Order: sequence, then C-alpha cells, then structure tokens
Amino acid sequence: MSNHILRLLCRDFIATGLILLFAACSKPRVPSQYSDSEQLPRIFPEYQGVTVPVNIAPLTFAIEEEGDQFVTRVTTPGREWLYAGDEVRPSAKDWKRMMQNENIMVEVFVEKDNKWTRKAPFAIHVSPDSIDPYIAYRLIAPSYVTYEDLTINQRCLENYDESLIYGNMSNSDERDGQCINCHSFQQYNPERMQFHVRQWRGGTIVAYDGQVERIDMKTGKTVGAGVYPAWHPTEKLIAYSTNHTGQSFHTNDNQKVEVQDTYSDLMLYDVERYEVLPLEADTNDLDCFPFWSPDGRWLYYCSAHYEKQDTLETVTKEYDLIQHYKDVKYSLYRRPFELKSRSFGSREMVFDAAADSMSATLPRISPDGRWLMFTMGGHGVFHIWHADADLYLMNLQSGDVRRLDELNSDNVESYHSWSSSGRWVIFSSRRTDGNFTRPYIAHFDGRGHFTKPFELPQRNPRYHHELLRSYNIPEFMTGPVRIRPQEFASAVRQDSIKAK
Repeated sequence: MSNHILRLLCRDFIATGLILLFAACSKPRVPSQYSDSEQLPRIFPEYQGVTVPVNIAPLTFAIEEEGDQFVTRVTTPGREWLYAGDEVRPSAKDWKRMMQNENIMVEVFVEKDNKWTRKAPFAIHVSPDSIDPYIAYRLIAPSYVTYEDLTINQRCLENYDESLIYGNMSNSDERDGQCINCHSFQQYNPERMQFHVRQWRGGTIVAYDGQVERIDMKTGKTVGAGVYPAWHPTEKLIAYSTNHTGQSFHTNDNQKVEVQDTYSDLMLYDVERYEVLPLEADTNDLDCFPFWSPDGRWLYYCSAHYEKQDTLETVTKEYDLIQHYKDVKYSLYRRPFELKSRSFGSREMVFDAAADSMSATLPRISPDGRWLMFTMGGHGVFHIWHADADLYLMNLQSGDVRRLDELNSDNVESYHSWSSSGRWVIFSSRRTDGNFTRPYIAHFDGRGHFTKPFELPQRNPRYHHELLRSYNIPEFMTGPVRIRPQEFASAVRQDSIKAK
C-alpha cells in the first residue's frame, strides 16, 4: 500500500473520529416536532408536584417510560437546563440556581419509533422553610433474624454525604453478636444522644456533651432495661418503656411477622444520678412508646388493657396474648409530670382508638405543642409490619382527628418525626414495594395540612431500587454526630454503670 493511500485512510479515520466525538459531546436538544400527552411521565422517585426545602440536596430521577431516546428540559424564569438520557442528575451548581425560584418546571420528551412525545409538564415547588441539615437512621436487612451487620448512620440532607455513627460489627465476632437499636436525641442535639446495645455486652450507650457511658438499667423493680426512649426537652431525664417483646411468624399471611409486647411498663431514667424510677401502673396495661410534650409537663404514650382470656392455669398470659394478638388495641394517654419531685400524676385519655376497634401508637407532638401525629392500624403496636397502618393528626386544641390522606399510601406508614421548626416531617413507608422501608419528607403548613411527600434524594436515582436495606427510625438532627464510631465501640467494651 502506497504512502499516499495510507495518508488518505488516516485522514478519513481522524475525520470520522472527530465527527463521532462531536456528536457524543453535542448538547441535548428539544425536538422541533412532537405531540403532547396528557399523562405525567413515569419517573422514579415520584417527584411530580412535590414541595422541597430550599436547602435540600439535588433531586435526581430516572425516567421509566418505554422509549429509544429521552430529553428533559428544566426551566425557571430566564433559565433553561437540558438533560439527555433516562436519568436526570442536576449538578450542585445548577440545582442551587434552580432553588432560587418558587417553582421549577420539568418537561420530559420521549422518542419511540421515530416519534417524539412531550409528557405533561410538572412542577417542583421550593419552600423558603429550610430543613434540619441532618437525619439519623438505622439500616437493617428485612430478614427478621439477621442483625450482625446493623448500622446506625447519619445523612446530610443538604448533599448526599452519609457516614457511620456506630455499627454492630465493631464488637461482634463469629461467636458473640450484638443488636443495636433505638437511637434518640435530646432536642435534635447530636451531642446528646443514646442507643441500645442488645445481646453481648448489652446496655444503653448514653452520650452527653462529650461523655460516653454504657448503662445497665435493669433493676429488681422493672420488667427489664429501658427500651423505647424519649428525652425530656430540657432536663437530664429520659423516659423509657421497659418491655418483654417477641416475634410470631405467620405461615399464611403476607405480613409475615407479628411483633408483640407481652409485658410493658414505663420508667424514668436520671442521666446525672444514674437512677431509675418505675411508673406504677395496672399489671394488665401494656404501656409503650413514651413522648414528652415540648414544655416537658406531660408524658404521652400508648397503652392497651389486656386480661388473660383462657381460664386454664397451665396457659400462660404470654401464650394467651399471642393467640389473641388481634384483640390487643392501644389508645393514647398522657400523664402530668412534676419536675421538682420527679413524680407523675394519674393518666388521662387523649384518644380512644380501642373504642373504634383500632390501635394507635407512636404519639409525636409538634414543637409548638399544637399537633399530635400518630400511627393507627387494626391491632397491635408495631405497625411497621401492618399494611393497613396509616398516619393520623390530632389538633390538641380542638381534639379533632383526621387521617392524613395526603401522606398515606396503600401500604405501611409508620415511624415519624417532626423537624425542629415544625415545618417538616419525615416518616417511614413501604409504598414502593411492600418490603423495604424508605424515608419520605413532607412540608407542614402549620394549619393541619401537608404537601405531597418526597423520597429521600440520592445521587443515583435508582439507589432505592438497589439497596437491600430498610431505613428504621428516621430522626432529625441540627448537625452531625461528631463522636467517632471507634469511641462508641470503646464505650461498649467498658464495664457498664449499674443504675440504681
């Protein structure tokens, strides 16, 4: 082959490569001809029409339409951004510019069989109400028996940064394992927190302004150690329920498992004095999930009254309760608290769910003290396993209660927390597939209504399609936990302090 021919081939090869490179690097363009559809585009997560805080991380989404090509146009007054492909991932710089507007308009164009269609445009609304910058949650595999790889994580809501607070594997080995649960913070303060360690080296880890200790709260006057915590809003006090909890597995029920309390009471722990105060109650009452009013003068909780139905002495109350688990109905109560004497008054009914053959749990009061959010289903107290569980809201001034249809889905809605401003809530839901719990966030107008909830944003929009873990107990924080996981691990290995 002559040198001339070689030069011609090389020139054509280089020219073809430049053309391909130019085509690959060219900016996406909105098609000049298309037909309009009245249907909203199918995207994941479903961000159509949501309201987001001004300081939230960029919302990314995947287009789940059938098509050969996709172009998405995002507009605000005077600006336009175009994205090619079936994923839309705004950069932090672009997202910051988008968030300077009240509304972000989104148009998705789909090409199939050489015909372009524009799906119905939708808006993402931007609220000037900022959200607490961090949340904490437990990541757990929904296998019901696996707990060695549990972690408590924290996530910055202003970006996608996620880090470990503490993980089980720090102090577990092939012979001895742990379970960690029930992380909780005093007034959203990451420097004042607690979580439980179960099984090997069991106890409660309490961190308070840099001091980290392991506490053994078992006493001769309580059913067991403290379980579900509620920090007093101002004092060094934590209310707990103390429980005997078990699991029953179904063989012909899609809900798979039932978690039950066979015994439960309330107790108060003094962080400074290492003292436990049991709260006197009827032995046939199952008291659980305490929560303080913002002024610290009332302790709210849920309670079910259950008396053994089988008259045979050989049948234990625990076995009897398991056999009649659908008869256990919890209602909401509260007890007044006197700080100086550390004493509680008689209980008062707040909401009688049992009278309507329903069961209420997880009372959570807004920071302004006006609104009580709770979860309600047909029976029991662990509604994370109940597909009929929905969120409800009570106006504490009028006593009116309504189901939060704007938040609920056809599947589980369960654990929920208010932000420190009271303008946002985060709650757990299994609406995506019925198996994995994901966190959803919604804006509250302060008058009893919420906007459409949106799923926790991720850098990879398909992340929650791929993550084989459930989020458990999402809680807001005003900043990150700065105690290193190694420090918590060291505290777990230390001798526990015996509560009095």
